[in-house]
This record gives sequence, structure tokens and C-alpha cells, in this order.
Amino acid sequence: MARFGVILVAAGQSSRFRDANYKKPFAPLAGRPVWLHSAEKFTDRDDVKQVVVVVAPEDREAFLEKFGASLAFMGITLAEGGAERADSVKNGLEKLAPEIDIVAIHDAARPCLATEWIDRVFAAGAKTGAAILATPVVSTLKRVGPDHVIRETVDRTGLWEAQTPQVFSRSLLERAFAAAAGRPATDEAGLIEALGHPVTVVPGSPINLKITSREDLRLAEQALKALPKPKLSGPAHPFAGDDIWR
Repeated sequence: MARFGVILVAAGQSSRFRDANYKKPFAPLAGRPVWLHSAEKFTDRDDVKQVVVVVAPEDREAFLEKFGASLAFMGITLAEGGAERADSVKNGLEKLAPEIDIVAIHDAARPCLATEWIDRVFAAGAKTGAAILATPVVSTLKRVGPDHVIRETVDRTGLWEAQTPQVFSRSLLERAFAAAAGRPATDEAGLIEALGHPVTVVPGSPINLKITSREDLRLAEQALKALPKPKLSGPAHPFAGDDIWR
């Protein structure tokens, strides 16, 4: 059986979230922080041997104070983020145990994830070395200038919107980071593509939304209700209550 490690990225600045109290991964969603909903999708899986949560250095102390019990209970490792997303993922990668051979990177701000989608992208990643969840673009696309005037209508044929998890052979991912040499990338699949390695697209779902604005929290709360409920076992979870992170 492949040994998966999951890097949960929660180190962004949440500039578009526009909330004075929370960054989006730590905002309350159905009574728990967004990041915890995401983490739980992986910690109960037999094929996941390690989960690493990456937070910004300035958030580390407060994160440990609020969620240290949850990290210990769930066996989650903490890593500090870097200046760019790629730096954060690389820092998380360095925290993975040597026996991990397949790495899944997931946005902490995507809490509405179903087990069947994870199963599919994990299987594809283990088979091909590189796979991501994505959905085909269905809306008409417009290229707009800085004056907010449409410049052109973009052909959407063959266009897909990338999601996470993105799943890669560990050795391939490490090689991609080494070859990137600081080159910016908006996701890890872009680094793999730059190596010339094919990346398999696994159909995801619009329900697997990424929380960007406060309004997205309301959508996510409804989406969570449509997902299969996780099976709970063992002692009660140490995290409870409404004081999530002020």
C-alpha cells in the first residue's frame, strides 16, 4: 500500500477575506475552524501516515495556543510557511517522515471534500505519479482590462479549474522543487508540468470550493451538510466551543 503524507497549506495572508478577527483557514465554520474540517478528511484514512499543517510564522504561537490539543490528539505535525506558497509547501515537505512516498497537497481553505474524491485522486496519483482534482470551466470567460472593460471573450474549450488535493510522487515533487530554483508557481502541478511530466486530471466537484470571501463561508456551511458525515470513534475530540480564534 502506498504511504501518503498530506501537506495542509494554511500560511496565506487571506487578503481577500477581509476579516479583522480571522484568517480564512481559522474562521469558524459550523462550530469548528475551517482548517480542522479539512484536516479531518485525511487523518482518519488508513493510507495517510502523516498530516502536516503549514501556518505563517506570525500565526504559530496563537495557533499552538488554540489548537495544540487538536494537533496532539490527531497526530498532526506543524510547519512554518514561507514567503510564497511554494516555500510553504517545500517547508511542509521537509517535515514528512522518510517512509512517505506519495505526497498530497491540500488547501486548508477547502473544507468541503468528499472521501470518494480523495480516493480517486489518490489512486491516480499513486498510479501515474502526478494527479489533481479539477473541474471543467462552464461559464463564459472574459478578459477584462484595468478599466473594467471587456477586451475579449476567451475560448473555454479544454479549460479546467484546478483544485486540491494535488497528489505527486515524493521523488518527483522534490525534483520539481529543485528544478524550479525559485520560479513562481500558483500550484504544484505547474512545477511538475515544467519538468515535462504529465499530470492527470481527475474530475472533482464544484462543492469542493475554496473559501476566499466571507460570503463563501455560508456556501461552505450548506455544502458540508451535503457531504457524507465522518465516522467518529474513540474519545471525544478535545476541540469544542465557539472560541475558535480571536
